[in-house]
Amino acid sequence: MIALVKHAKGEGHMSLSDRPIPVCGEDEVLIKVAYGGICGTDIHILHDQFAYYPPVILGHEFSGEVVEVGSAVTGYRVGDRVVGEPHNKACGKCYLCRNGHIQNCMDKRSIGWGIDGCFTDYLVMPEKLLHRIPDGLSLEEAAMAEPAAIVAHQLLERARVTPGDSVVVMGMGPIGLLAAQMAKVAGAGKVILCGTDADVEYRLRVADELACYDRFINVQKEDATAVIMEETGIGADLVVEASGAGSAIRTAIGVLKKWGRLCAIGMTGAPTVEVPWNQAMMKVLDVQFNMSSSYNGWDMALKLMASGKVKTAPMIGIRPLREWEQAFADLEAGKAMKLLLKPEAL
Repeated sequence: MIALVKHAKGEGHMSLSDRPIPVCGEDEVLIKVAYGGICGTDIHILHDQFAYYPPVILGHEFSGEVVEVGSAVTGYRVGDRVVGEPHNKACGKCYLCRNGHIQNCMDKRSIGWGIDGCFTDYLVMPEKLLHRIPDGLSLEEAAMAEPAAIVAHQLLERARVTPGDSVVVMGMGPIGLLAAQMAKVAGAGKVILCGTDADVEYRLRVADELACYDRFINVQKEDATAVIMEETGIGADLVVEASGAGSAIRTAIGVLKKWGRLCAIGMTGAPTVEVPWNQAMMKVLDVQFNMSSSYNGWDMALKLMASGKVKTAPMIGIRPLREWEQAFADLEAGKAMKLLLKPEAL
């Protein structure tokens, strides 16, 4: 089978390579990959900016169909349409696993960076990490279940939108627009999107199609703090920081009301970010740093997507696996929102 492989540490070192079809163990299933979503993590791996263990097939966001089941598998059968949590190799013994946080286990080796992932024809996954795709949800849309599960876990489980909340979303990538939609579903009174000039031509049009916001602020043309204070009166109840930009993080702290909540999802490209610490202290802010997804997050995300309350189709573009280089470049240049790679015979 043809796979997109990161062969060695360092910038680049990625190419399409011929790899054997994996063999599933007794508690695993073999999945024919339908689509694999390109995540920011994959781009970071290309540039040697994220942990990974080469040689490894990239890709951790997928949808597909079960084509073989191991002897101990009881919950799935051939033909089932599935997605899966990328929490492979969690030990099950540490305090994190025992408290239900397998996604943060120190031994975790996710598909796509720790073990072979989904940018190929076939993928092996343990039964315990699978979720069945609801009827009526397409394989294309289901391939976005992983980022949707992250947002559901961080925003709905942890930060908890309260009906009537003023919610500001910093960043207009897939995570930001998923967060805006889920905030609306949870009863937010007002959702304000913050973006840049680069977001206006394409991403803002997608947001318009999703009808997921009440006000857009171009932070390069407007004073975001002044506009948010005017819109909210006393400041935002909740800010979702999905950009990872230091300036956005500082603005987030500035526009939150006292006792407001900051839901930090965006990863920065730097080891440290300067923040107005005393201002956050004086405001008595609740700050939640977030990483990955929970079982409940997956369950909520799939139900919201299947019901049509959270839409992903307007964000999606599809490219053949052989065009991976152009797909990565288009995402880095902001020319696309979410691109799915479709395996095919070359």
